[in-house]
Amino acid sequence: MQAVILAAGEGKRLRPLTRSRPKALIPIGNVPIIDYVIEALLACGIRDIIVVAGYRREQVISHLNSAGYPVRVVVQDRPLGTAHALVQAREHISERFLVLPGDNYIDSESIARVMDTKDAVLVKDHPYPSNFGVVEIRRGYVTRIVEKPEQAPGFTISTGIFSLGPDFFDFIGQPDLTDAVSAFLGSGRKLKAVRALDWQDAIYPWDLLPMNRLLIRRGRAEKAGEIAPGTVLQGHVRVGAGTRVHPGCTVIGPAVIGPGCEIGPNACIMPNTSLGSRVQVGPFSLVGDSIILDDAVIGPHSLVRDAVIGEGSRLEDHVSTVTAAPLLEIGDEQVKGRFGAIVGEKVRIGPFSTLRAAIVGNGVVVRGGREVTSTAAIGDGGLVI
Repeated sequence: MQAVILAAGEGKRLRPLTRSRPKALIPIGNVPIIDYVIEALLACGIRDIIVVAGYRREQVISHLNSAGYPVRVVVQDRPLGTAHALVQAREHISERFLVLPGDNYIDSESIARVMDTKDAVLVKDHPYPSNFGVVEIRRGYVTRIVEKPEQAPGFTISTGIFSLGPDFFDFIGQPDLTDAVSAFLGSGRKLKAVRALDWQDAIYPWDLLPMNRLLIRRGRAEKAGEIAPGTVLQGHVRVGAGTRVHPGCTVIGPAVIGPGCEIGPNACIMPNTSLGSRVQVGPFSLVGDSIILDDAVIGPHSLVRDAVIGEGSRLEDHVSTVTAAPLLEIGDEQVKGRFGAIVGEKVRIGPFSTLRAAIVGNGVVVRGGREVTSTAAIGDGGLVI
């Protein structure tokens, strides 16, 4: 069996985190999302894998090459929809195949459920179905998929993972895969609904946090680097090579600390925290339920919870995030999220500042002693004085 992974999209609703990287390469538990998809396919014995790259495709190609995965990459030159992305792989398809988003997590058990079923889709119930394609089912078969309806007819959604035959390409006439599925169903063909066991998607930046809570537990615990006497490590903890954990620190798992990090004296790393490579956490700071990307700095005496901090950003001393659940306007949508802060890359937050459910764009500078809230989202390159 073959598999096509669609990794061409930008993930606009995840801005500012996708300005310089595609959504499929955002690390969760220090592992790019697409790696979880590939590993699940390999665990099911699928070795003929095609990846469709588009936005920032050079990064996708470089990552896949360095990881050594047995995949073939094809390119979608323009972002013309998911069906158009799938068509780019058509010449390589010679048998029944799976279609999978490269920016969602899926477990191998769910893939095993759908891969042996001809013409099928993995479905799952979701509390916010209007963000997805809502599936209507009768006697185990799909009758209709309604894409992002304002009033959802139910809670069962499509995961975007399909088991199809080569003749499915005959039904592609519109840019999006949902249109092709509708044409497929309209012709009288049947599409079986198969329940997924475990599947996660991140629509908005704060959705990365529950995904991190799930995936951070994967992989074996390891304690490389230099861990000072008197340090407390509890639970499932991974510490990368070259990392230094100073005296008086507490690390409570599940937690992942990447290579080359510096965890200052008496700092606390609390559960569900991922620190990327070369992250610095200053003395007496606490970080919990957060994703801190490569080369970020958390200054001394800071409190960071429920946050995603972008690559190369720097929070100075005594910076705090405050978790709230505001109603936000993302594009033309009003959505509610719960988080402390979403910070883009190469941001500078001055000392004694507070981020209260704040979204801060890339390259922003916030002078010291300021409070940034959800009502004042700051775009790329902004300055708060």
